[in-house]
Amino acid sequence: MADEHEKDLVEILEENHPIDINKYTNYVHSPQCSAIATFFGNTRDTFDGKTVIELRYEAYVPMAIRCLKSICSSARSMWDINAIAVAHRLGPVSVGETSVFVAISSVHRADALDACKFVIDEIKASVPIWKKEVYSNGEVWKENTEFLERRSENGTIRACCKPKVKVEDDEAVKNGCCRPKVKVEDAGNA
Repeated sequence: MADEHEKDLVEILEENHPIDINKYTNYVHSPQCSAIATFFGNTRDTFDGKTVIELRYEAYVPMAIRCLKSICSSARSMWDINAIAVAHRLGPVSVGETSVFVAISSVHRADALDACKFVIDEIKASVPIWKKEVYSNGEVWKENTEFLERRSENGTIRACCKPKVKVEDDEAVKNGCCRPKVKVEDAGNA
């Protein structure tokens, strides 16, 4: 359909900038497409019986943008997609607010739905955005289960830019442009 990067909108929003769902949905809308698949990642009010006050996100923005664009490119290589829009907030995100949003349009619904699931799963597994859950009685940095599952598969982590990161004794050695969400030691020190 469109030129690969012509219809990709990827944004990391600074603190106190809510996601404008209409902006991203309108961006992917096209008269030639019958489907727009969306994913809203919202802050819920409880986790494991604890009352959640808010989530706080931090990112290495240049690398996160690069990884998000790579994920969009990968999705385009697997499905017939017209447009992709991805937005992720940084800073505090209160209960009920959206922290991540994905919208994908395509001629057929199957492509949009499958690509949307792929994109959000890849974001959670490989993009350098970190989440802290703030509870009524404390706070903790969280690792996404998608990242942990990927880490345990065959001792490798598939980074968003497709190179492999080999895991040895819980230490990772960087072999690509996007670091995994684990402690990374310089290859010269490993």
